[in-house]
Amino acid sequence: MRFLLFKLFYGGLNIKILGLVGSPNINGNTAKLVNAILDGAAEKGAEKVIYNLASLNIKGCDACFRCQESGCCAIDDDMQELYHEIQAADTIVLGSPVYMWQMTAQTKLLIDRLTAFLKPDFSSRLDNKKLILVFSQGSSDRDAFKPYFEYTAGLLYYLGFDVLETVIAAGTDNLEVSFRPKLLEKARELGKLVSTSPLTGPEFRNGESSLISLL
Repeated sequence: MRFLLFKLFYGGLNIKILGLVGSPNINGNTAKLVNAILDGAAEKGAEKVIYNLASLNIKGCDACFRCQESGCCAIDDDMQELYHEIQAADTIVLGSPVYMWQMTAQTKLLIDRLTAFLKPDFSSRLDNKKLILVFSQGSSDRDAFKPYFEYTAGLLYYLGFDVLETVIAAGTDNLEVSFRPKLLEKARELGKLVSTSPLTGPEFRNGESSLISLL
């Protein structure tokens, strides 16, 4: 009975995983990694949904601050649908290639609009929703942008996300993700893990099952 309850809550059943791809290349390295994670979760029974941010109409935040009181952004665009999807998801996989040492402009639009999840006292309306960050980079030095990745994870933690992992695919200028089957398989394994693990970010990263060092 205890095993059945664990499966119902943590085994992929009734679990929803949301992929948000911030690359203008809809079939690029970032999209392939995000899809691999979602596919792994789906193998364990999770429902998967994916959006390409470059295909959506998302405007920049206009700093009206009306969202702090109402909890709703006043801008009527495709971000309204993403607010709903983020609230409904158990885990979000947010991916971006590195442009100019940072996430893409498409991804930054999303991040700025997430301010709607903050209350007037700057506490979050989200309840530690699980999140995986995915970055692809041309540089073969995996640690080249480490301070920026850590900063981004900290920002998302502040917004109310429980950041489980930061997946980094380095050297994609020389070898694309499509030609790295072991990398894609490890991403799928991560998706399976996320859909079956009840652990929080620090526990997940420190556990023997963590795959971050392998990606």
